[in-house]
Amino acid sequence: MSWWPFGGRKATPVPVSTSIEVPAPTKEVVMSELIGEAAVAPELAVTPSPVEDLASSALYLNRELSMLSFQERVLEEAEDLDNPLLERVKFLSIFSSNLAEFYMVRIAGLKQQVQAGVRDLSADGLTPAEQLAIVRESARGLIVRGRGLYPRLRDELAGNGIYVLGYGELDEHQREDADRYFNDVVYPVLTPLAFDPARPFPHISNLSLNLAVLIRTSDGEERFARVKMPRALPRLVPICSAAGAGPSCDMKGADKRGRSYHFVWLEQLVTAHLGMIFPGMEVVEAHPFRVTRDADIAIQELEAEDLLETIEEGVRRRRFGSVVRVTVTPSLPDFVRDTLAENLKLDPEDLVIVEPPIGASNLMELYKIDRPDLKDPSFRPAQLPGYNDAEHFDLFAAIREHDLLLHRPFDSFEPFVKLLQQAAEDPDVLAIKMTLYRVGRDSPVVEALLDAAENGKEVAALVELKARFDEESNIGWARKLEQAGVHVVYGVLGLKTHSKVALIVRKEGDRVRRYLHLGTGNYNVATALQYTDLDLLITDETMGEDASELFNFLTGYAEQESYESFLVAPVTIRQGLEELVRREIAHARAGRPARMILKMNSLVDRAIVRLLYEASQAGVQIDLIVRGMCILRPGVPGISDTISVTSIVGRFLEHTRIYYFENDGEPTVLIGSADLMRRNLDRRVEVLAPVNDPALIARLRGEILQTYLDDNVKARVMRSDGSYVRVHPEEGEERVDSQRVLMEASAKRSGHEPDR
Repeated sequence: MSWWPFGGRKATPVPVSTSIEVPAPTKEVVMSELIGEAAVAPELAVTPSPVEDLASSALYLNRELSMLSFQERVLEEAEDLDNPLLERVKFLSIFSSNLAEFYMVRIAGLKQQVQAGVRDLSADGLTPAEQLAIVRESARGLIVRGRGLYPRLRDELAGNGIYVLGYGELDEHQREDADRYFNDVVYPVLTPLAFDPARPFPHISNLSLNLAVLIRTSDGEERFARVKMPRALPRLVPICSAAGAGPSCDMKGADKRGRSYHFVWLEQLVTAHLGMIFPGMEVVEAHPFRVTRDADIAIQELEAEDLLETIEEGVRRRRFGSVVRVTVTPSLPDFVRDTLAENLKLDPEDLVIVEPPIGASNLMELYKIDRPDLKDPSFRPAQLPGYNDAEHFDLFAAIREHDLLLHRPFDSFEPFVKLLQQAAEDPDVLAIKMTLYRVGRDSPVVEALLDAAENGKEVAALVELKARFDEESNIGWARKLEQAGVHVVYGVLGLKTHSKVALIVRKEGDRVRRYLHLGTGNYNVATALQYTDLDLLITDETMGEDASELFNFLTGYAEQESYESFLVAPVTIRQGLEELVRREIAHARAGRPARMILKMNSLVDRAIVRLLYEASQAGVQIDLIVRGMCILRPGVPGISDTISVTSIVGRFLEHTRIYYFENDGEPTVLIGSADLMRRNLDRRVEVLAPVNDPALIARLRGEILQTYLDDNVKARVMRSDGSYVRVHPEEGEERVDSQRVLMEASAKRSGHEPDR
């Protein structure tokens, strides 16, 4: 018997006729005095007719601006004085890296649309050209704001014994150490490139930091040269303040007593020694600049004979993509700007001017400093009860006893890794099949698959080569797996495989049992400590059959159009989610309680948003927990009165997808890899799987989702104009930092206190 609840009935929308007024806050914990009057976006000043107006662009936010709004929330964490100092430095680094990726992918995509003459409108009714202009302006403002934070952080770091200095600020001993480092390490690596009639303008690779150098020859002629900062060397060069301390104080930047740390920017160190690089020349001036290129790879699979070779070529081309941004300092002379603009084929809007230093992503190097007093308290993920003796813990028996749910990083990811390792060694295990999206460079998960293949198991791995920015790592693992005899496939033609599914087939007596892992996150032990994700470990027969059919579809020619338990994109997820929403609408119209709590990374699918508007008009209570992009406008009278949108940015990156439908007291809960985006619903292989264990459903609803909804420390609530307001506890109300609460709950389950 399928769990599937609704059989495809469609409810008829109730016509609503109303005027849109100034929207009111929809989250009870946010007091009116905190929010104030929410401004109405100009495009909302309309009077909709009945339900047909749910298609109006006035009811949808721009996805690119929504993404930038998320980046602003990350920046706010860097500005938040309640966060430890090095955590704030970390957030500024993440913000800078995210903005670079936004240019490489989103702005690059808009530029391509403009150049191709695309006139299609976005959900909010803008052409690509209109979006590009607005997004550029908004992104530039965030960059300037982030750069303005750096001097304050630098001063606070200095007040705590961490000094980021200019070369001119170094004392005699520090300068000696820095000069020694330049001579011994930096100088041999540098390659100056001249630009003159005999030598063409040099290629400048993506995200490279460079010096534009003007030199004057002995006969008075001025020439332009470029010096690239070596990526293999630290951008923040650690130096010592004590005489005779040795090169760079064992690369930690601490003095002999470890009481302070000193660093100098690499580009300043190189600038101070340009005379060595251009002997016999006069160095007139030097200015740093950084190039950001289009990094999205368009793969025409139908024309590619070998996808692996196509991806490898695409990764190589990424260094040569069209330029989407050049970051320069205010002191850069006009003629150098003109030289860069002409040779890099820049639009004037592609030039971003900020005070030095350029690019804050390298500040992450400071986070490696051993100063626990300037970081969040240490944290140890909780283990499963009884797992302390991992060598003798039988995970197969534990899963047979009852379904297991791991909530990373609050719960350790180690049990799943251990399960794979046990499967690789277990003589009763016949086969292991997995999807691999992002696994990282050091992967015990892949090592377990290699061991399984060497031990004679049938091992199949779908390695998604199109995982953006992880292509090179995945290519390397794919080749290694193939060499070990693993059946490696690269996905379905025209679809990116984003699902997180592992299947272990084990012979037990006279039967074969299937053990399943279904997750929301990647099989990556590093990000398992940094992202929140869910891992469901089960041995359900029906879902096991679905998993087998899924892998047959991925590796063979099966044309699977339906599954008994799973919702699988691109064939059943959209329809299945729509039916679940319509079931809540039917409950509401029948006078029964109706509620949805949907947690995801992004909500940008217009059809889903429209259906959520219909559900709100029917009276369904809808709580959306959306980390990043959200094009839905909550709290619009007569349209989305019952919808709240909350975003949480905390210590860990929120990555779980949980879809909870109340169903009149018999809830349906799905977890999986899919966000509510068109690409996830229609153009990827995604899996949403039901959670059937009542205890786990109660935990997901009562412990996890409710904790996020109760957050009054890290939560932001969206207003209907798309802006966010931070939630604060009322006077006398207990502070609820959801991630901290979840750490404590996991520690309690495992029988130890959370680290402080």
